[in-house]
Amino acid sequence: MTNASPTDLTWAKSSYSGGNNNCLEVAHGTADALPVRDSKRPTGPVLTIPNPVWTTFITSVKTTELA
Repeated sequence: MTNASPTDLTWAKSSYSGGNNNCLEVAHGTADALPVRDSKRPTGPVLTIPNPVWTTFITSVKTTELA
């Protein structure tokens, strides 16, 4: 991942969150990983997930392999 500080990233949460703070936020625009954080703790820790791992996870969710 780039050396960008979490405060330098543009964070977004799902439109399904309903406007509350009980969700995850992701930051797009990094070259090789997806930063993820808890929306209730915007200055808290950031989990950095490599792009291939995130893609596999999303594909599994979409195809209900995780159900």
